[in-house]
Amino acid sequence: MAEPTPVSTLASQICNQISSVFKQPISGPTALEVIVEEVAATAKGNGQIFVYGVGREGLMLKALCMRLFHLGLSAHCVFDMTTPPIASPDLLIASAGPGGFSTVDAICEVARSNGARVVLLTAQPESKSSCVKHASVVAHIPAQTMADDQVAADPKSKPLLPMGSLYEGAMFVLFEMVVFKLAEVLGQSSEVIRARHTNLE
Repeated sequence: MAEPTPVSTLASQICNQISSVFKQPISGPTALEVIVEEVAATAKGNGQIFVYGVGREGLMLKALCMRLFHLGLSAHCVFDMTTPPIASPDLLIASAGPGGFSTVDAICEVARSNGARVVLLTAQPESKSSCVKHASVVAHIPAQTMADDQVAADPKSKPLLPMGSLYEGAMFVLFEMVVFKLAEVLGQSSEVIRARHTNLE
């Protein structure tokens, strides 16, 4: 009977896979540069920031939304009961890892038709989906999603990160870098950010 793989080894393998995403060559600015620039510009124009994604992508964006609020920004998750209307000079940050989803397509279209800018996060920037067409700018995260997990998987081994887990893990790491950079750009100290955290826990 084979010895079980140590937890630390599995953790290292997963972290290495996520790290490799950010080493992939892409054309144009990095996703980090795109998001920081767009959020900073929105903040400068006193705009609001909205986030939307489906499934686990949506959960990663909700985590980002929380930190954007801690940075002192007016940040909202689409479909929350307190989400205000979107307009210019607002920003929608949406994710469609495999290229497009019907709900993401529709929400991007509504945001653009109301004058907002749209940042679309995706692993498939060449997709001809409606959300790519409605995007003001695309932030490319070159990671495996459900659009290519069966092609990428080695039939002889069980994939460590199935379906879109690599893309979603990369989103989490990317957003931590975004928050770090935005704190510098917006002049937000750790003490001020911490003071905005809820005390109703």
